[in-house]
Amino acid sequence: MTNTASAGHVKVTLVRSTIGFNKSQAEVVRGLGLRRIRHTVEVKDVPSIRGMIRKVRHLVRVSEVDA
Repeated sequence: MTNTASAGHVKVTLVRSTIGFNKSQAEVVRGLGLRRIRHTVEVKDVPSIRGMIRKVRHLVRVSEVDA
């Protein structure tokens, strides 16, 4: 389990529209802080966020943050 105090960060970019997908997936995208296509946010690399990313993995691109 990842310790939140020492957790790293990941960059998440929305690459596909949520139109035509389940409404709950659109809510997850908004929960990640993504607003529009090609919008990138930096989030903590914790299990709860990883679960959100996994649910919408077909809509986003994830990359590691350079330390």
